[in-house]
Amino acid sequence: MMDYTEEQIVRIAKRENNNKRKYLVVNALQGKHIPVSGKESLDMFITLAKKIEKICVKGEKLLLIGFCETATAIGSALAIHLRTFYMQTTRETVEDVEYLYFSEEHSHATEQKLVEEDIRNFINDVDRIIFVEDEVTTGNTILNIINILEQKYKPKVKFSVASILNGMDEKSLEIYAQRNITLHYLIKTNHEKYTEIAEKFSGNGRYYPCNTETPQIFVKEYQLDEYINARRITLSWKYHMLCHLLWCTLEECEELEPVFKQQNKKILVLGTEEFMYPSIYIASMLEKNGNEVKCHSTTRSPIVVSLEEDYPLHERFSLVSLYDDNRKTFIYNLDKYDEVLIITDSTNKSRMGINSLVNALAEKGNTNISLIRWCN
Repeated sequence: MMDYTEEQIVRIAKRENNNKRKYLVVNALQGKHIPVSGKESLDMFITLAKKIEKICVKGEKLLLIGFCETATAIGSALAIHLRTFYMQTTRETVEDVEYLYFSEEHSHATEQKLVEEDIRNFINDVDRIIFVEDEVTTGNTILNIINILEQKYKPKVKFSVASILNGMDEKSLEIYAQRNITLHYLIKTNHEKYTEIAEKFSGNGRYYPCNTETPQIFVKEYQLDEYINARRITLSWKYHMLCHLLWCTLEECEELEPVFKQQNKKILVLGTEEFMYPSIYIASMLEKNGNEVKCHSTTRSPIVVSLEEDYPLHERFSLVSLYDDNRKTFIYNLDKYDEVLIITDSTNKSRMGINSLVNALAEKGNTNISLIRWCN
């Protein structure tokens, strides 16, 4: 099992116009903000899964809940390795359901929600719920949802929290110990100097405005079914099976042969907002074919960009969300690639979000772009 260090993973960035928490911990291996090897991301996630295996009681029936946006891929990977039930929190709309709402107070978008029906039906059928985050700083967000679950359902279930990073102070750790909430993490961090580090950067990076005009390049588009929505409780092995079926379908597509059949290509696989795991998985499979592959995703997070060498994000493109024309999103550190695959579960028929993302890619010299919609 690989050991990870804070120096390998942690990069400190500056949040834009957020006085609740001025810094943002950017994970260099997570596949969200910084382009990274899909295999490296999955290796890190599986290392955390193996730590959970050592601690959790054998035979426990688990439900893993990944927090959107940034921990959805981590949660998926952990659940797949542990062969558990899985679902994620969401800020999107799931049709014809009621929600449990809770807040993530320091975030740029504070509202989080879970599908209430799924929680109600499963909470007394599992032994432990594990909440999955990329980092835990105070633990207050997770306590918010645990309090709601205990007040509403009075379950006998145990609770755990899994994260790549844990920056909780002694007071927060004591609260969790008193509540018998188990913590699993790869690296213990100390956030005391993160604000000071973030504020030293000048913010003189390259900011590109949103461009929703019709792109000058042709984009190949595909609609694929056999989709599974992780915003609802699912069996993780079924989710993995369908992600692999997605890979097989793409690999057999004649029009995508330059991406999937050739070697030594420089390829980018992009996810969108909460929809991260399938892009990371597809990127990891493309790497096995002998290609240089990077993956990351669009995000709601407005982060300052700066040109200092030790700052993680140097360029930012403003976008329209592929999910909602009225939502502003971003993509960071784009580069030029031989091929680009955009993988999304957006059902939005508007072209504004697609146009803005394709124009951002074209600005960096990308001309071979494919859009894969994996949705119902």
